[in-house]
Parts: sequence; structure tokens; C-alpha cells
Amino acid sequence: MEINFRHEINGQKVITAIAQDWKTGQILMVANMNKDALQKTIETGKAHYWSTSRNSQWLKGESSGHTQEVKEILVDCDMDAVVLKVKQNGAACHEGYFSCFFRKLNTKNIENFNEEDLETILEKVFNPDDVY
Repeated sequence: MEINFRHEINGQKVITAIAQDWKTGQILMVANMNKDALQKTIETGKAHYWSTSRNSQWLKGESSGHTQEVKEILVDCDMDAVVLKVKQNGAACHEGYFSCFFRKLNTKNIENFNEEDLETILEKVFNPDDVY
């Protein structure tokens, strides 16, 4: 039995990784992991991901200091996605929010929605201009 890295993005075999707050269950972010990133996460206890835009592995919080300590890893039934239950230090979102899911979609038509249809439901934890 093995993890199924069947999704390919930019020539890299990856799985979907969902980071979830280990105490509250709040979804923090969704990213990709290749085999090396998952192995490094298991070895270090810190979340590592595969950046599809930079085509490289990255340690969450490497530049911001907002790291994720992995408490538990769950694997889905198809073995092609994981949930990382993490202790989030600082914010998960590069836009300054604790979670990347800081907007609520308020529309019944996804074809023609606009900025007014997005409601910000979280407060910023930090100013990205001060960090990046």
C-alpha cells in the first residue's frame, strides 16, 4: 500500500494537502505535496509543500515565520489526499489572515459574481507588506 501521487501539475506528481487547525477543526489552507514534501513533513513534524508556481518545495513559514507544527496526518480513501492537523503559529494565509478561507461567497450565480458578492469574515492577523 502506498500514497497515490496521481495528480500531475507542471510535470510534478502531487497529492492535495489540506491544513486544518488541530484544536478547532478550522480549515486553514489547501496546497500540494510531492513525495519529498510529504516525507520531509513526516521527518521534521513541520509542514512542507510543493509550490506549483515556483516548482520547488517550501517549508510553511520559511519567509514569514508562520509555521505549521504537524500533530497528525490523515489520508483519504483514495490515498491521493491528506489532511494535516496542525498547530498554526501566526497566520496560514499570505494575505494576512489566520485561514486562507477568509471570504464567504454570497451569490447564487457563479457566472457573474463580483467583489460585492464576497464577504470578508475574518480579521487580518498581520500586514503582508510588513512580512514579504
